[in-house]
Amino acid sequence: MSRSEIPPALVKASQDPYGLTGLRTCRQLASAMKDLNQVLGPDFQRDTKYRENRMAKLAQAGGKTVVNSFIPFRGLVREVTGAAPADRKMNAAIDAGYARRGFLRGVHATRNCRPRL
Repeated sequence: MSRSEIPPALVKASQDPYGLTGLRTCRQLASAMKDLNQVLGPDFQRDTKYRENRMAKLAQAGGKTVVNSFIPFRGLVREVTGAAPADRKMNAAIDAGYARRGFLRGVHATRNCRPRL
C-alpha cells in the first residue's frame, strides 16, 4: 500500500487557514488561490448546474461493496496499517484547504481586487 503525501499548499493551509502573512497584494491573494485550486480542483461557480452520473455512482458503490466483501475486517486492517489515520489526516488537510480558499476569496472581494475570483 502506498500513502499519499499531503500537498504543500494543504500543509500550509492546515497550519494557518486564516492568516494573511505574505498576502499584501491582490496578485499574491490570487496566486495563493491558484495554488489551492490546483490541489482542490475548481471552486464553486454561480449558475453552474450539478449533473450526477447515476450509472457511475452505482458502479462505484458496487465496486466498494465487492472490495469490502473480499477483504474481511478491512477497517481493522486499515487502522493497523496506518491507512485510516493517514486518510483522516489528508481529509483534515483538505477541509483546511477549503476553509482557506473561502477565506482568501472573501479577503480578495473585500479589497475590491480585480478580476473577481
